[in-house]
Amino acid sequence: MLTSPFVARFRIGRIVATPAALAEIHQDDILAALRRHHSGDWGELDDSDRKANDQALVDGTRLLSTYQSTAGVSFWIITEADRSTTTVLLPQDY
Repeated sequence: MLTSPFVARFRIGRIVATPAALAEIHQDDILAALRRHHSGDWGELDDSDRKANDQALVDGTRLLSTYQSTAGVSFWIITEADRSTTTVLLPQDY
């Protein structure tokens, strides 16, 4: 199986997760989603939010991605505007 090479699109900073996210999402799902987020694959966002993230790469504003774990749990990944921190969280944690 061929996979595309990983290309980081921005500085991801320190990675943290909420306790609820760690309890509900398998580590492999978190790592896969972090890789997608870091490479600019915004997950299950609509076109408007995808375009906002693409513009945030230029403007240096906050980045938000949304994914679903293999167990069906929806979760978010947010990288702060200053790129110091990236947080994995459940929507209800926000």
